[in-house]
Amino acid sequence: MLHDTTLIATLAAAFGLALVLGFLAVRLKLPALVGYLAAGVLLGPHTPGYTADMRLTQQLAELGVMLLMFGVGLHLTLEDLLSVRRVAVPGALIRIAIATAMGAGLGIYWGWDAGAALIFGISLAVASTAVVLRALESRGTLESLSGRIAVGWLVVEDIAMVLTLVLLPPLASALDGSAATVASGGALAWSLLRTLGSVAAFIALMWIVGRRVFPWLLWQAARTGSREIFTLCVIAAGLGIAYAAGRLFGVSFALGAFLAGMVLRESEFSHRAANESLPFRDAFSVLFFVSVGMLFDPSLLWREPTRLLLVLGIVTVGKTVVTMALVLLYRYPLNTALTVAVSLAQIGEFSFILAGMGVALGLLPREGQQLVLAVAVVSIALNPLLFEVVEPVQRWIVGRSRLAQLMTRSADRLAELPHSITPDRVTGHVLLVGYGRVGRRIGDALRGAGIPVVVAEQNREIVDRLRAGGMAAVAGNAATDPAVLVQAHVMRARVLVIATPDTVGVQAIIAIARQLRPDLPTILRTHSDEEAELLRREAVCEVFMGEHELAIAMTQAVLARVTRSARST
Repeated sequence: MLHDTTLIATLAAAFGLALVLGFLAVRLKLPALVGYLAAGVLLGPHTPGYTADMRLTQQLAELGVMLLMFGVGLHLTLEDLLSVRRVAVPGALIRIAIATAMGAGLGIYWGWDAGAALIFGISLAVASTAVVLRALESRGTLESLSGRIAVGWLVVEDIAMVLTLVLLPPLASALDGSAATVASGGALAWSLLRTLGSVAAFIALMWIVGRRVFPWLLWQAARTGSREIFTLCVIAAGLGIAYAAGRLFGVSFALGAFLAGMVLRESEFSHRAANESLPFRDAFSVLFFVSVGMLFDPSLLWREPTRLLLVLGIVTVGKTVVTMALVLLYRYPLNTALTVAVSLAQIGEFSFILAGMGVALGLLPREGQQLVLAVAVVSIALNPLLFEVVEPVQRWIVGRSRLAQLMTRSADRLAELPHSITPDRVTGHVLLVGYGRVGRRIGDALRGAGIPVVVAEQNREIVDRLRAGGMAAVAGNAATDPAVLVQAHVMRARVLVIATPDTVGVQAIIAIARQLRPDLPTILRTHSDEEAELLRREAVCEVFMGEHELAIAMTQAVLARVTRSARST
């Protein structure tokens, strides 16, 4: 019997061609996603040969974004996001405003009306969630300070775009300057309040009800002993919550999936849930890049090269400079500013949606939509290459003393310990680098034992909070700036404890500490046997790995229980 095979053909063509071109890209020393984008171009309607179903591909790509955000939610806590709120919220809003102004100014220069220029500018203001998360995960920096700031920025942008999409239809007649009835201020205010209320209601429901119900569901699935049931429960919960968020509360699918992940993180099975969903996230994220490539019309490269380069300059250079300046303005280290700026230097899914709505409402010319799509493809392809220049650019800036001085924290009160800290608190102390989930527990235990602690932490809000609580703490990146360890009195420390999860950063901190104090005992954490062996061999440190320490603790508990049982009998 004949039946419709559109879905099968689309998946087979997308995965097959993405595999071949992704493999070729890697062999040519290019990022794999360049091959995925090329696969989409070949499968799209603008090139000869087989054309995949675009509507199906875009829906599958939406699944990829949802699963990516779901995975991020499983790794980050609300506390992680709140710890960067002072830079993420105002920073994201200011950058949206500046990027929108740059894009709108370009549109007006081309002779577009104000409405078209505004929609075009907003389309260039938001980064692609899928690209940012993929880049951070592949580099192991998702849970770092840079990763948390970037994710916080994405969440703010997501909410801002949801509000924009809600308000755009009632504002359309005002933006195109027609004589049609313009929505009253009261109607616009009501739309805004209703949307904000829906978002708030969804978040409250998830936090009050979801964090109790869904971890319980995971526990019930785990009790069955069936891996299939557990995996099905994880995927069903993530996608189900995301879909309900979009349909019932008007929240974007991506934001709904992110909150679903954060809720499920309350379960003791969150790590298993993250591992079980990983293959689905990887597979469907590939489809996202394929779908982006399908939208691209290559002929635009030679039809409108000047306009394309101007818009690309706003996205990859203008936004990068603005983001970097904002992060530095909030006194974060140069490396953090560069990483956050580069990770957000592209546009993606919300840009497509907004440009499409602009065309549908008669506000944005199709030329503007094509420019948005073309710049999205090119900027996404360039993004991995931009990450490769972060370290060289940082070395170049640091190598020029006058430029470096402008970006240092010479007048930063958090970069030095307060004068009120007495010498006995910075002599024979434990120097604790990193005050995340692991570092916080170590610090609490040491303080409880009456041992003096000095904390070195990149997150300025955490340092502010620690100082308010009476702890000695300095702000800065100990992996790139020796002054951080100097200000934390590494020369008089009894032991150095490195509690940050970034292996590369850990090695840099050890190298700096060895130069300043070669005999300083060092204790650190890692995530794999290979990393542990590397650090033990090169740094001669005491290394702890989570799984090993958990196994040791559980074994000791089992032996103690067995011993007690044997004595009782």
